[in-house]
Amino acid sequence: MDREQGGSARLADSGITLHSVISISRLLDVLLKAGQIDTATSQNVERFVQENNTYKSTKKNGCSAPKKSCKELSYGSRAALPDTHPLAARLLKIMEDKKTNLCVSADVTRSEELLEVADTLGPVICMLKTHVDILQDFTADVASSLKELAIKHNFLIFEDRKFADIGNTVKHQYEGGLYQISSWAHIINAHALPGPGVLQGLGAVGKPLGHGCLLIAQMSSQGSLATGDYTQAVVKMAEDHTDFVFGFISGSKISEKPSLVHMTPGVQMQTGGDGLGQQYSSPEDVICTKGSDIIIVGRGILASSDRLRAAEEYKTAGWEAYLKKLSQTS
Repeated sequence: MDREQGGSARLADSGITLHSVISISRLLDVLLKAGQIDTATSQNVERFVQENNTYKSTKKNGCSAPKKSCKELSYGSRAALPDTHPLAARLLKIMEDKKTNLCVSADVTRSEELLEVADTLGPVICMLKTHVDILQDFTADVASSLKELAIKHNFLIFEDRKFADIGNTVKHQYEGGLYQISSWAHIINAHALPGPGVLQGLGAVGKPLGHGCLLIAQMSSQGSLATGDYTQAVVKMAEDHTDFVFGFISGSKISEKPSLVHMTPGVQMQTGGDGLGQQYSSPEDVICTKGSDIIIVGRGILASSDRLRAAEEYKTAGWEAYLKKLSQTS
């Protein structure tokens, strides 16, 4: 059985071709369909396999590939790289200047509360994530006020729209309709499932405005199908469209390119779940162990009686995890 943890690649580097009877991912599929394991077990095993494939091929086109430095670059250093998207550079500079890798997920249903969250927590975050379509009283004035608060507190606005349609449709969804997302959100995200056309449609609107897009490579919900080969295909699509895509929504670091930013949702101080399929990881686990860049926190802050204090605690935890990661690779 091919455990998909680098064994076949290691043998290939020695000129040996492996013919496995079955792979671990195929075995999981068979067991899942037969009802021998549940989706949570399948997903946990796949995640473990992905995160523990430590073998890196030493061959490239038949020649030895140069060894890469394992030194972790600071946010500021990554912002200065020539191939870093301008919006990613801006975000990384904000993170460095404010000493925060915290994004708050403002999943609220009233505009007044959204603006209150943005104003109160703005000083301690690098980014505010919105779900504009759950607001019961959205108006253009709300978007204008949100933009003003982003300028006041120096954070970026990320509309978690998860675009997933053909290019022409997402183009209209992005720039038009009730929300006119392109007029106020610096960052959007999209599923790769429709193919590169979704990026062409969104990019036609966003690129002239200097906006950027994140591709959804993994999700924090139990039973998510965004794993394995699909995740790798998302990475390839992102790396082929770096004029608009500057990073990922993912559970861990999935690309070695330091110009690409990884953002991880489902973060709380304690690991666990919510009974509706959401799975939580701690800030240190996300940043230091799994190699992500930004923690996205929702209920861990919004459900607190003192949201600012809770946000400050997450800010501190996320930043300390980042400093620990830097020290481990220096």
